[in-house]
Amino acid sequence: MRSGFYLSNKKFILSAKIIYFGFTFQKTPMNLRTYVCFLIIILLYHDGDAQNKQIDSMKNVLSSAKEDTNKVNTLIELSKKYISSTPNVTINLATQAKVLAEKINYPRGEAFANKYIGIGYFSQGTYLEALQFWEKALAKFDTVGDRAGVANMYNNMANVYYNKGDNLKAIELYLKSLKIAEEINDTLRITSALLNIGAAYSDKEQTYDKSLQYLHRALPLSKLLTNPDRRKENVGAITVNLGEIYFGKKNYDSALYYFNESVRTYGEESEYVPYSLNDIGKLYTEKGEYHTAIRYHEEAVEKSKKIDSKLDLCQSLIGLGSAYEKQNEFKPAVDAYAEAKSYALEINAWKELKDIYEGLANSYSGLKDFGSAFSYHRLYAVMKDTLYNIDRDKKLGGIQFDFDLAKKQNQLDLKELDLKKQRIIKNLTIGGLSVVMMFLVVVFFQKKRITKEKKRSDELLLNILPEETAEELKATGTAKAKSFDMVSVLFTDFKNFTQASEKLSPEELVEEINHCYSEFDRIITKYNIEKIKTIGDAYMCAGGLPVPNSTHAEDVIRAGLEMQEFILKNKKERMEKDQPFFELRLGIHTGPVVAGIVGIKKFAYDIWGDTVNTASRMESSGEIGKVNISGTTYEIVKDKFRCTHRGKVQAKNKGEIDMYFVEGVV
Repeated sequence: MRSGFYLSNKKFILSAKIIYFGFTFQKTPMNLRTYVCFLIIILLYHDGDAQNKQIDSMKNVLSSAKEDTNKVNTLIELSKKYISSTPNVTINLATQAKVLAEKINYPRGEAFANKYIGIGYFSQGTYLEALQFWEKALAKFDTVGDRAGVANMYNNMANVYYNKGDNLKAIELYLKSLKIAEEINDTLRITSALLNIGAAYSDKEQTYDKSLQYLHRALPLSKLLTNPDRRKENVGAITVNLGEIYFGKKNYDSALYYFNESVRTYGEESEYVPYSLNDIGKLYTEKGEYHTAIRYHEEAVEKSKKIDSKLDLCQSLIGLGSAYEKQNEFKPAVDAYAEAKSYALEINAWKELKDIYEGLANSYSGLKDFGSAFSYHRLYAVMKDTLYNIDRDKKLGGIQFDFDLAKKQNQLDLKELDLKKQRIIKNLTIGGLSVVMMFLVVVFFQKKRITKEKKRSDELLLNILPEETAEELKATGTAKAKSFDMVSVLFTDFKNFTQASEKLSPEELVEEINHCYSEFDRIITKYNIEKIKTIGDAYMCAGGLPVPNSTHAEDVIRAGLEMQEFILKNKKERMEKDQPFFELRLGIHTGPVVAGIVGIKKFAYDIWGDTVNTASRMESSGEIGKVNISGTTYEIVKDKFRCTHRGKVQAKNKGEIDMYFVEGVV
C-alpha cells in the first residue's frame, strides 16, 4: 500500500519503513504497490556536489557560531542531511541541538531536536527510543502551540505501531493526526493521514471496505495539491492502490478503471507505469481475456526495459508467461518464463523465481516435455520449502512429539503404578513377600525406562534451544525474551546455490549442504557460539549469548575464518572430481539484540534487532572467500586481527557503512 508522498522503489524482497518529516516509506512483499514519502527531499539529499556544498557551508557556520537559536537550527538542518546515510550522525547532531536548546531555553528547538533524534533511532529500527523522543517532541510542540508539529508526531508514532503489527493502536494515532490536520486545514497532512489509515486497513480482506473509504477521501484532496509532482505521485499512488483493492474484491470493472487512471495520471513515460500495466494484464488474465492481457504485459515489458527496471521486467515477463500458459500457448510461455528467470537470478528475486519455476513446470508439462517439467517442479519445490526449513521443521516436530509423548507416557505410568500399588496390598495379604519383590523390580525398570525417555527428549530439546532457555521452557512452559547489549552476529550465504542445485539431484544437494553445515556446526561449537538457524542456503549464528562474554567478536571472526578455509578446501576437492561446488560470502556485525522463542508449537530460538539486519548486509556486501566485518566489530578486534579497510560501502537499506576484510590473526 502506498502512503504519504512517494519515490519508487523497485525491490520488494524485504519489508521496512522509514519516517521522514512525518511521512512513510514502506517496502513490502504484498500485492499492493508501496512507495516513499518525501520525493523531493530524498532526491535533494542525494544530489552529490550540491549536498556536499550544503553540508560544508553548515559546518563552516557552526565552527564560529554563537550559542543561540541560529546554532540550534543549523545543527538540526545539518542532522537532516545524514538521515538516509548515517543515522548515528543525525542522532549526534540533533542531540547537540537539544542540549543547546535546553541551555538557552528554546522550546521550539527542543521540539525539532527531539523529533530528529527519534527519526535517527527509527531508521535504525530502535523503536522504543524513537517513541520516547517523539513523545518529548509532541509535548514541546504542544507547549509552543505548533499543532502541525503535534499532528506530525502522532503520525510518526502511529508508524511505529504499524511496523510492530499493532494496527489498532496505529489507526488510533493516525486518526488523532488527521483530526488536528483537519482543524488547521493542512491539506498535505490530511492526505498523508488518510493514506496511512488506508494502508493500515488494507492489511486484511475483512477491512478492505474501510481502506477504500479512506482512500476515496484522500483522492479528491490529493488532486488539490498545488505542487504538480506531489499531486501526480499522490493521485497515481491512490488510484493504483484502489485498483488493487477492487481487484482483491473481484470488482474488475472498478479495478480496471482505477488502473487506467493511474497510467493516465503518471504519464506513459513514468517509471511507475510498468507496474500499473502489469496489474491491468493480470486483471485481463483473471477474466480470461488472454489476448488483451498479453498486449498489456508486452507493453509493461517494453517500458521496463526502457527504464532498466529489472524487478518490473521480471514481474511483467511472469505475467506474460502466465497469460500464455492460461491460453495453452506453452512455447511462448516457456520463452517468457525463461527470460524472467535470468533477471530473477541476477537480482536474487526468490519469490519471483518460485513463480517462474512453477510456470515452467506447468508449461513444459503442457508441451509433453515431462523431463523438463519434472526438473522445474523439483526446483519449484526447493524454492517453496527449502530443504533446511523442512529439516528444521521435522526436528522441531519430532522434539514436540517426543516431548508430548514422554509427558503422556509419564501420566499413564503413574496411573499404572497406582493400580499396581493396590495389587501389592492385596498380594501382600494373600501372596507374600515374593510378589512384592517382583513388583519392585518392575517399578525399578519402569522408572529407568521413563528416565531414559526423558533424557532422550531433553537431548533433542537441547539440540534446538540453548540450555538456559530449554530449562526455563520446561519449568514454566514459556521462555521470556531477553535483551543483550553486545553480541556478534554472523551470516553466510552460498553465492552459486541455485546454479549448483540445478546440477545436483535433491539427495546430492542435501548431502553436500549437510556436509558443509555439519562442519560449520563443529566450528561454532569449538568457539562456544550459538547456532540460530538456517534459512535456505544461509547460515546464521551469534556469539555472546545466551551467556554474555567479552570474547564474542574475536570468537566469531575466528570461526568465520575457519569456515572460509573449509569451503575453499572443499571447492578444490570437488573441482578435482569435476563436481559442482559452493562459494561462500560471510559477514559479521556487533551490537544489541533481543533473543527469545517464537511461537508455542514447533518453537525455535531466534534473535531480532537492527544488529541482525546489519550483519545480513555485511554478508550481502562482502566478497567470496572473505570475512567482511563492520566498523563497529573492527573497533573491538583491531588489535587482534590484520584487517583491510574497504572504505564506506553502500549497503541495501543501510546507506554507507564502514567495512573491513579480515586478513588474518595479528
